[in-house]
Amino acid sequence: MRIAVSSAGNTLDSLVDPRFGRRAYFIIADVEGSEIKNVKAIKNPAISSRGGAGIQAAQLIASNKVEVLITGNIGPNAVEILSSRGIKIAAIMPGISVREAIEKYLKGELGEVQGPTTGFGGFGAGRGRMGFGRRFQ
Repeated sequence: MRIAVSSAGNTLDSLVDPRFGRRAYFIIADVEGSEIKNVKAIKNPAISSRGGAGIQAAQLIASNKVEVLITGNIGPNAVEILSSRGIKIAAIMPGISVREAIEKYLKGELGEVQGPTTGFGGFGAGRGRMGFGRRFQ
């Protein structure tokens, strides 16, 4: 089974990052039984994207033949892409390592996400976000 985890760093001992589209790395591990094998870190190219970061990240995960994604918050477009490709999404809270997240999944301790955990995209500095992004003259 191939599992991906959204991560703040590039190792199994890095902390899980609860954000999906704009996390620094995805750790991808092949798991046989309860043994973690063939670990690789993939830098997320969508982290600095102006828009559609979740979509780009979902496509990256799917292109790596991942079967399970462990993450925190994930938007509707990313969920749709991943679900359409048969990728299961498991919810995790921050504060634990990638290794611990995988172990919890294997023990059945993580719930499966059935839909988006964030309502809207566009958390950037647009005109409607409490004044951030306004043009000052």
